Amino acid sequence: MDLLILGIYSFFVWLIFIKFKWLPWNTTSQVTVVIIPIVGLATMILTLNVVAPSSNDVRVIKYVVQVIPQVKGRVIEVPVEPNRLVKKGELLFRIDPTPYQNDLKAAKARLAADEAKLEQSSAGLVDASAGARELREQLKAASGQVAALRPKLELARLRVTQNRELVSTGAGDKFALEQAEANAIELQAQLATATANEAQVTQRLSGQVNGEQATVASARAQIATAKAQVDASRADVASKQWDLDQTSVYAPTSGYAINVQLRPGSYVTAFPVAPAMSFVEETYQVIALYNQNELVAVEPGNEAEIALVSHPGHVIKATVDSIVWAQGQGQVMQSGGIPQTGSYPQAPGRFPVKLNVAEKDRDLFLAAGATGDAAIFTEHVAALHILRKVLIRVGSITNYLVLKLH
Repeated sequence: MDLLILGIYSFFVWLIFIKFKWLPWNTTSQVTVVIIPIVGLATMILTLNVVAPSSNDVRVIKYVVQVIPQVKGRVIEVPVEPNRLVKKGELLFRIDPTPYQNDLKAAKARLAADEAKLEQSSAGLVDASAGARELREQLKAASGQVAALRPKLELARLRVTQNRELVSTGAGDKFALEQAEANAIELQAQLATATANEAQVTQRLSGQVNGEQATVASARAQIATAKAQVDASRADVASKQWDLDQTSVYAPTSGYAINVQLRPGSYVTAFPVAPAMSFVEETYQVIALYNQNELVAVEPGNEAEIALVSHPGHVIKATVDSIVWAQGQGQVMQSGGIPQTGSYPQAPGRFPVKLNVAEKDRDLFLAAGATGDAAIFTEHVAALHILRKVLIRVGSITNYLVLKLH
């Protein structure tokens, strides 16, 4: 672009001073002719670098997921093909599920046994509750019998006394006295038996825990223990089921399995430093690195254009998402020593600018690590933006050139 402007300027100089000789070609005019393009181009370039800054360090970045299985085992299937697009949820590889299936069956068997124990404990609680109710009914009956026998015994004793008085005076029947004494003795025996029964039932009901009969409390404790065991067994079944599910490893998102070395027969482990394969996500970020003073007028939302070497002749439209106002030289690592600045001053760092690709180019395939040029067009001096756009397009076309001699 600079050469084109110089060429046009030179053409007009030739017309004015040489062809038509409208102005004299002397020392003053020659110095003026030389100074004008130098000052003009310098001013234009310096202004352009602020209102439409460019960068020749654009990078396409993609997240890389280290695929690590959650369980260990022998690999029996690897259906994924390397460097081919894999959709989210597609199978990457499968681990032999046999040992995990066996563990799940054993866990389910333990759960069934524990559930049977819980049912048995529930039945025991029902029996204990019924027994407690029966004892309370027995106590009620015994207490009623004691209450009924006591007035009868008192009446029998009164009749014995009356008969004795009559016999002593000769007016009574001795046989009636003996019958009254026999009735009193029998009622006394019945009362003693009823009282003993009442005491026995009362004793059996006297053992309580937290206001509840001991047998019922014991049955409830057994139920609680059985229920806790059932819950533990259910959790164990869920854990074994989860382990079994993890024998099939699926793509975490859409992307590419790179450099797949995994083969059936390989042994994998659930160890963070031993990934089974590397998975590159399909989504990407475009980052352009700029010197610090180039970002004075840049704001989020500014228009941007990208020319990647991997897409010669194509200018990708974008907008500025954000400026990452941080870089490594602004961080001091935690230590007990005084921060070191080095023997020589460090070169001033650059700040990354995140660019959002426009909708029309969103589906364009961008390889991880692709590089190129980018320009940002601020809200200032829009008339100069055309120069930067021309430079971006010229650079995009020159990407067709493969400059090597072999």
